Amino acid sequence: MDEIAVILAGGLGKRLFPLTKVLPKPLLPIGNKSILESLILLLKRNNVKKIYIATNYLHDKIVNTIGNGEKYGVKILYSREKEKLGTCGPLSLLKKKINSSFFVINGDILTTANLKKIMKYSLKTKAIFTVVTKEINLPFRFGKVTTKNNFITKLEEKPTYKQEILSGIYVCKPEIFKYIPDNKYFGMDDLIKKLMKKKIKISKYLLKNYWIDVGQLDDYEIAKQNKSK
Repeated sequence: MDEIAVILAGGLGKRLFPLTKVLPKPLLPIGNKSILESLILLLKRNNVKKIYIATNYLHDKIVNTIGNGEKYGVKILYSREKEKLGTCGPLSLLKKKINSSFFVINGDILTTANLKKIMKYSLKTKAIFTVVTKEINLPFRFGKVTTKNNFITKLEEKPTYKQEILSGIYVCKPEIFKYIPDNKYFGMDDLIKKLMKKKIKISKYLLKNYWIDVGQLDDYEIAKQNKSK
């Protein structure tokens, strides 16, 4: 069975100005492909043949560049926000169009995730919402001091902390739509908190594959360097 995915591609990309004054963030080039094209090809390799692209900022540029998906071997449809709906709100525009489990992917990440394995895992857990996480190392700018009775007992020079974060990849079952308000600004964090408050289980899949969030200029340069290697 072919899978369905929604790519969230409506953000302003303010942290990537001035690049995103001309191009929407998902269309920024990495090597010989844009971020969005890399995601479409990733989805295709993982048996996703129907893709909705949720747009807002510079909608026409995305549509004119990507088209109907024929050149990628997939079917691409578009939804367009009339006003900003956040990272989850755009899904409310699709609730009458999707009636099976589907992926939601941020349009500003690059990854080699095995989406087939993630979907299989999600279906096995029977949760209506699966969050894919990633462990990252966060460098600390200062030396960490441990003390006892006003004497220094340990010094760690600029330690690195490991944190588990949201990767921007999710698996949803159709039941998720009833927890997403219509045409209202609503983030993925809001959805997660809402489900937790209602004691609805959220499953987690820890991603081991390559992953980078191309959200800032420094990250964009790193992504370009990795692609050129």
